[in-house]
Amino acid sequence: MNIAIYIAVTTLTFIVMEGVTWCTHKYVMHGFGWYLHEDHHQPGYPHVFEKNDAFFVVFAIPSMLLFYFGIHPELNVLFFIGLGILFYGIAYFLVHDVLIHRRFKWFDKTNNQYLKGLRKAHKIHHKHLGKHDGECFGMLFVPFKYFNKRQ
Repeated sequence: MNIAIYIAVTTLTFIVMEGVTWCTHKYVMHGFGWYLHEDHHQPGYPHVFEKNDAFFVVFAIPSMLLFYFGIHPELNVLFFIGLGILFYGIAYFLVHDVLIHRRFKWFDKTNNQYLKGLRKAHKIHHKHLGKHDGECFGMLFVPFKYFNKRQ
């Protein structure tokens, strides 16, 4: 396979992961997986880790398996699907945990309108402390209504 196909597969996987994340967030985290996600919707974080962090492991397992099967018996497309999942996981971590929830104080000050829109959409999602009545379940692609409207 040529490198252009590998790049395309990695990029497409990254984009598809937003849909997978949206569905997982809405139907698993706010459904039968609420037990693990509930502490994430409570104000304040008394510990370094939350039960919700278990979902990072859930998403990491398929990526690791795809890496393994993507190099055995030789390099194949599965490796690049795993790479797309990994890249999405890194982006999710940086946006969700670092930028939005500020669990790490790396990018405290930003005037970027896109990042402000992401924060606003996520705050709307978190205004509901329970598992019902949620909105805006995605992470990187959010509705235009959350971006820089003059009051």
